[in-house]
Amino acid sequence: MAEKWIAGAIKRPGALKAAAKRRGTTVSGLIAHPPRNASTRLKLQIALAKRLRGFQKHKRQRRE
Repeated sequence: MAEKWIAGAIKRPGALKAAAKRRGTTVSGLIAHPPRNASTRLKLQIALAKRLRGFQKHKRQRRE
């Protein structure tokens, strides 16, 4: 049950990928170089994506 919070934190699945596609970049590119004129929602989505990627990285390092 403790792991289910991630699914609840993602209110608009696929929205970040769609925003990246509209801007002609990838999600990784959008995370690496966030646009200056980004909306608050997009900034929050980028922050969540960074956090989730951090979990994945930590999990990989821990297994080895």
